[in-house]
Amino acid sequence: MSIYDIDVKLEDGTQYSLERYQGQGMLIVNTASKCGFTPQFEGLEALYKKYKDGGFVVLGFPSNQFKQEVATAEEAAANCRLTYGVTFPMHEVIKVNGKDAHPLFDFVTSHSKGILGKSVKWNFTKFLVNREGEVVARFGSTDKPSSFEEDIQKVLA
Repeated sequence: MSIYDIDVKLEDGTQYSLERYQGQGMLIVNTASKCGFTPQFEGLEALYKKYKDGGFVVLGFPSNQFKQEVATAEEAAANCRLTYGVTFPMHEVIKVNGKDAHPLFDFVTSHSKGILGKSVKWNFTKFLVNREGEVVARFGSTDKPSSFEEDIQKVLA
């Protein structure tokens, strides 16, 4: 199984396959609207705008597993768009850990170990995927988007 075999749903419920991004670099982020790291949306948007024409996309996945998300995907997306100017794709509210974790997060966590092993420790854990669909880096909540810009450049080179 590859990352391109996984289906996801946008904030409005539209389902699509990650095959859409085959050949591109991806940054997959579990987000939350009421988290102390929520201002990272600004840095994520800056990276998206800077590198999207070079084949890079940021994918936001709201999660309420840490009790810091608003009720619906639409509300979460509206909040980050209005407050932080986010234009990258935002998705449905999902689970990132446990038996009900979304298949995408099962995939990215099983292909990268974090401080708690496979589990996502907190909101704004970020997974960098290269153009071949391989998870090449994992960044924690405290890692600001600007701190791994060089890693994104390597993926896009």
